[in-house]
Amino acid sequence: MINHIPKPISGGLILSYKCSASCQHCMYACSPKWKDDWISKQDLKKILEGLTDKIEPSPYGFDTVNLNYGLHFTGGEPFLNYELLCEAVEMANELGIPSTFVETNCYWCNNDDTTREKLKNLKDKGLKGILISVNPFYLEYVPFERTERAIRISYEVFNDNLMIYQIGYYRRFKDIGIKDKILFKDYLNIEKGEDFARNAEFFIMGRAPYKLEEHLKGFYSKYPANHFFNEWCSPSFLRSWHNHFDNYGNFIPGYCGGISLGDCRDMDKFLVEGLKDEEKPVLAFLINDDFKGLFDFAKEHGYQESPYGYFSKCHLCVDIRKHLNVKHEFKELRPKEFYSHLG
Repeated sequence: MINHIPKPISGGLILSYKCSASCQHCMYACSPKWKDDWISKQDLKKILEGLTDKIEPSPYGFDTVNLNYGLHFTGGEPFLNYELLCEAVEMANELGIPSTFVETNCYWCNNDDTTREKLKNLKDKGLKGILISVNPFYLEYVPFERTERAIRISYEVFNDNLMIYQIGYYRRFKDIGIKDKILFKDYLNIEKGEDFARNAEFFIMGRAPYKLEEHLKGFYSKYPANHFFNEWCSPSFLRSWHNHFDNYGNFIPGYCGGISLGDCRDMDKFLVEGLKDEEKPVLAFLINDDFKGLFDFAKEHGYQESPYGYFSKCHLCVDIRKHLNVKHEFKELRPKEFYSHLG
């Protein structure tokens, strides 16, 4: 049994996995195909109340934002349910949660007036800032002129509490002169893959190893499963910063979509009780042992190693979990729908 789970000092509240896009790199396998399972107001209140005395502000103050401090509202795409987003912001503000911001792909920024009105309204309700996602995967779904509009008006509204992730892509798209949408494969042809491979912060996890396999082979090597046997994930699972809490009540460690440490709707009870190994064997292997233990456990449940290898330990992990999720019920492999949306 794991006796101590650090209290979360920062993180993201996933209002839904439903998104306006189905990005090939998505860690959480979001897409328009997810059901409209938006977080209920009751669960929203429970989760926010549980985080009230835990979330820490940005080092620069309560009313400033920082990527790894405070609480951000995310998805999926939170602006698909703007009314719910507003309620979440108001509730967090009333509870005194610091350094709140929203993460968006800007699909909704089709004119200046609407963009300005929605952002000013959120600020009036207590939102401190905004994070705008910029990368070539979103370019397949969101015209870059909308991203530029969102950045320009967000700076008017939030000033220095505007974050652009990733700023390198934003500058590169400006240099190239992109205005509309562009397919990822066409972007790679423009860059000849060099900018993507050299400068991107990119995690080969979630949907990426399945949807981007052909593209990744040119930049990254694959290895047999035993290449990762001496690696483990304990620090990622037991860190206090940048965890996620979803609309089904799952406490998601770090960026590990499809894994639930427990029910974040009763945060204090969950943190005190810890994790019982016998109830969550997949988690037990990931936290207490190396990948060989998980691999052998999966083989006992019919898993067969890919003859083509794996890009990363996260690729191996999600592939094993995808198999186990189909074969058996594991409490820690939640939400189950994550695995059917990988591609």
